[in-house]
Amino acid sequence: MSDSMRNAAIRRVDVAIERVDVSAYTIPTDCPETDGTFDWNSTTLVIVQASAGALESLGYAYADPATARLIKDVLIEVVLGHDAMAVSDVWNAMVRAIREVGRSGIASTAISAVDLALWDLKARLLGLPLVSLLGSVREAVPVYGSGGFTSYSISQLQEQLGNWVASGIPRVKMKVGRDPAEDVDRVRSARQTIGAQAELFVDANGAYSRKQALAFAEAFAQYGVTWFEEPVSSDDLEGLRLLRDRGPSGMEIAAGEHGYDLFYFRRMLEAGAVDVLQADARRCGGITGLMRVAALCEADAVPLSSHTAPSLHVHPGCALAPIRHIEYFHDHVRIEQMLFDGALTPINGALHPDRSRPGLGLEFKRADAEPYAV
Repeated sequence: MSDSMRNAAIRRVDVAIERVDVSAYTIPTDCPETDGTFDWNSTTLVIVQASAGALESLGYAYADPATARLIKDVLIEVVLGHDAMAVSDVWNAMVRAIREVGRSGIASTAISAVDLALWDLKARLLGLPLVSLLGSVREAVPVYGSGGFTSYSISQLQEQLGNWVASGIPRVKMKVGRDPAEDVDRVRSARQTIGAQAELFVDANGAYSRKQALAFAEAFAQYGVTWFEEPVSSDDLEGLRLLRDRGPSGMEIAAGEHGYDLFYFRRMLEAGAVDVLQADARRCGGITGLMRVAALCEADAVPLSSHTAPSLHVHPGCALAPIRHIEYFHDHVRIEQMLFDGALTPINGALHPDRSRPGLGLEFKRADAEPYAV
């Protein structure tokens, strides 16, 4: 820790949150993108900045612009004046405030973005990188390259996945399920490109029926697929359990990215629906929510994988024992490299938090983002 960071840690305690600002930016994708069940050509970034003790923090989520409106109309008033050191207390106050709005969806995403800004603020006030505040259990977190959209041609798919492996990322994920007749050929092409040693993951985004998913699991296993994400809808817990029980040996079933509250994750674990649980700090209640999900995973001896938004997940990923890896998602990597100073690049297939910078280690490039303002 530098002298300035150490001095800051000594000076700043029991500081009230003085200001919260929110803004939104819609950034076009670099080409049209689809997965098994959805199409998109842009991504909206919601930025939250909280101030206390002459410091300003950064939290964010990828979400609908309505998230920013909910933060402005409901949550800012709840947060102002609270002790910046008491993040869990503020989190509980926000959850109470959205009771009539509904706990999941946009409301949970709004809470997540604010919670992330508050953890970043607390760490900055203490002069600590967030990983040190949370308590480090590892030096770096492995990543997997994620993209391989169903809108990509075979050559685009091979180029993206091949480049990740060539850069030292030893595991990659591609989308399936949009055109089932093409899926096996696309998986075969991916395996031919990345070689025999790299891990290959597939994600159907819930596009298959149960029996379709079982058949494709067997077909994909021929090409060394070891991770089958959302083979059926994540709401179909019995279907996910069926895939776990009857799928090929060595192929893990993963789901959970759309979880907003602890009860969702508890039901998924109690059903024995997944080999690996996924959670997303920008949806599940920020750092506060992610820590609670990790506790469930630890109690059930189930590994946890963070979903998208890699710059959000590096510090908690190094602090939460059940975390296996981070999704290095193409769209979010591109945006974070464009608009955040301090966005990280994998080294030997892992992200290492910058422990010389306080908080999440990120600074928002507002001038660069302004052309995309909503």
